[in-house]
Amino acid sequence: MNTDRERGAPDPLVSVCIANFNGEQLLDPCLESVYAQTLPYPVEIIVHDDASSDASLAVLRSRHPRVEVIESSKNVGYCLANNRMALRARGRFLLLLNNDATLRPDALEVLVDAAEGQPELTVLSLPQYDPESGALVDRGVRLDVFHTPMPSRLPGRADLAYVQGACLFIGRSAWMALGGFPEWMVSNVEDTYLCLLARLKGGVVSVVERSGYLHRQGTSFGGNRVVDGKLRTSYRRRFLSERNRACLVLVCTPTWAAWPWFLIHLAVLCLEGFALCALMRDVGVWTRIYWPAIKGAVGLLPTLIKARSAAQAGRVMGFWSYVGLLDKIPQKLRVLVRHGLPDLT
Repeated sequence: MNTDRERGAPDPLVSVCIANFNGEQLLDPCLESVYAQTLPYPVEIIVHDDASSDASLAVLRSRHPRVEVIESSKNVGYCLANNRMALRARGRFLLLLNNDATLRPDALEVLVDAAEGQPELTVLSLPQYDPESGALVDRGVRLDVFHTPMPSRLPGRADLAYVQGACLFIGRSAWMALGGFPEWMVSNVEDTYLCLLARLKGGVVSVVERSGYLHRQGTSFGGNRVVDGKLRTSYRRRFLSERNRACLVLVCTPTWAAWPWFLIHLAVLCLEGFALCALMRDVGVWTRIYWPAIKGAVGLLPTLIKARSAAQAGRVMGFWSYVGLLDKIPQKLRVLVRHGLPDLT
């Protein structure tokens, strides 16, 4: 495959990094939306194929010769896939783009313009829209006290906790300074982690109001989408989400308060797991989600203590400012009232 790197092309301004696993049907529209960008500067495209079992590699080789492909011999997960692409990238900026997302034609130009003059530790995104209905999904995300995501649709909010990893724009130097995605997370919650880390160290997390991207939520990793009024998700996704959010509490919460908060979080997960197991009459809720999540978070303690030390080093955000990013009403209660018990697959 003849890539821009092999042809000796000048260094790009933006490196678009797309993690792919079995995205044969998703790659064409995603990549074509990158080709259609109005940005008048060089752009490189890197796709990390995570040991797909479908025809993804054949699609990339036959229809997308300008794309640089990293072929993984085994499935390594979203975090390591993006870290590999970031190390390979040459652009001043990185755009992490899901394979189930497509950009509006001016997206890169808008993001580059917005990044100029911002602090080094700046993480940006665009409004997210549903491709079928055209409805606004979010303009960034807030968190509740248990670090559960709460989509924000109000324009210009300064209290966003994070922006979606489906379309995450960051300077390559900032990515390196923050250490990229934590590979112990494997997949899920890594975007929250990176953005909170930037926040702790005085950075900016924001959504640019112009342009946008379309995202078929849940296509690339299964679930996390409301269908016919019910939230659909998977055991695997829910396990990773619960485990990683518990870890996030310990790593990112400023001051000694992180430790009691972490223990309370685990206790709440235990109660929640028992309650859902009984209400849904599904023992798998406990054995496949909540117990592995609690056990996994405790088992990661040595890693989390090191990660916490790095996250809190050079911290400029205080405890009360951090708490100001969190909504006091648990988001899961809102979802339960609105959509009932989730559908698990």
